[in-house]
Amino acid sequence: MSRKESILDLDQYLDQRIVVKFNGGREVSGKLKGYDALVNIVLDEAKEFIEEQDGNTSERDFGLVVCKGSSVMVVYPEIGTEEIANPWASA
Repeated sequence: MSRKESILDLDQYLDQRIVVKFNGGREVSGKLKGYDALVNIVLDEAKEFIEEQDGNTSERDFGLVVCKGSSVMVVYPEIGTEEIANPWASA
């Protein structure tokens, strides 16, 4: 049996804060503590961001969590990214 290689190299983000977006729209940020080849991710000091119907965003603290890799859509660092306008969206 050969060892399965991870499709993501998250070593550079260990012990740094990252954001994980899931299928279904959930979004969690936390300090990356570990991951495996299936993109199962362990976050410490995790917080879920919940967007309310009125447009406000609230947070819920979780502490230590394991994110199931098959539900992960996007992983990115919390610091060093910025949102840009979608040039194809109609105004």
